[in-house]
Amino acid sequence: MIGELIKDSSLINDSFDCRYINLLMSRTINETGRPSILKVIRFIKVWFKLLFDILKDKPDVCYLALTATGIPFYKDVLLVALLRLFKIKRIYHLHNKGVKNFQTSKINFRLYRFVFSNADVILLSKQLYKDIETFVPSSRVHICPNGIEDTVRDTEIQSKPKENPAKILFLSNLLESKGVFVLLDACAILKQKGIDFECNLIGAEGDLSAKQFNKRVVQKGVTDRVVYLGKKFGQDKYDIFMNADIFAFPTYYFNECFPLVLLEAMSFGLPLVSTFEGGIPDIIEVGTTGYLVPQRNVEALADKLEMLIKNPKLRQQMGKAGRIKYQNEFTLPIFENRLKDILERISN
Repeated sequence: MIGELIKDSSLINDSFDCRYINLLMSRTINETGRPSILKVIRFIKVWFKLLFDILKDKPDVCYLALTATGIPFYKDVLLVALLRLFKIKRIYHLHNKGVKNFQTSKINFRLYRFVFSNADVILLSKQLYKDIETFVPSSRVHICPNGIEDTVRDTEIQSKPKENPAKILFLSNLLESKGVFVLLDACAILKQKGIDFECNLIGAEGDLSAKQFNKRVVQKGVTDRVVYLGKKFGQDKYDIFMNADIFAFPTYYFNECFPLVLLEAMSFGLPLVSTFEGGIPDIIEVGTTGYLVPQRNVEALADKLEMLIKNPKLRQQMGKAGRIKYQNEFTLPIFENRLKDILERISN
């Protein structure tokens, strides 16, 4: 998503003489993560296209969304080798993490040292620097948080009706590591305490199917409180956000960096409850725009949700503070200008 925003940004593209090359080998969701001869052929084409552009245009700088781990990382190593061969300045924008764990083998350690040598790196959060600190000095690190388009009017948020029961919202694919069962267990605790609430989950099926999730809902005895609504888009998604009171995202996903869904929830004026993972601590101001809880800690999550359910004024106060923080730090124009400034500074 962010890659598309960068590619389509008139501000960035009008500031630089840009040539866009699509480095993605997968063309559909079903291809993602699966090896195939087509991907090999596509990569060879990308490699030769890059070589042709280097010889033709003799660029001074190459901006690359580097993949940090797995097979795609080895693919990027071959692209980096070409850039280093022609002594082209490299700027890597990391939207993922895992270097610290992936570097444990000797060959990966050497490859990271080769890839990151004399390169500048753009990170989404200062929290993510510890993942690459072995290979990149802090002087070559630049922080550029993501941003999203603002689709919400302040007047709509201010005129939201205050209804009971409080509505908790979760948005992501049905992945266990996104904390869906942790949230479900917390909802069971809240119901046992006699607390009135509703919890809606939206998103596509992931490593959990709707059938598996709904079976657990029945087992936990919260069928009257928790509903999985499936994928929602456009006005339907907008209305669900507008009707929500609290956004819960108890993720422990290994590659969580700077989840856009939290920015989206902030733009709708929702207080956030999430975890200490990736760059999330740079998004949520604890006690001001929401709360952070330890990963997989059901009791801590239930405690913070209960606090917000029982305190409508606190929800409103935190939601308003989150909306202001979003407008000041995470809108799309702010992201574009910040990235443009970083690229200009590195290029010069």
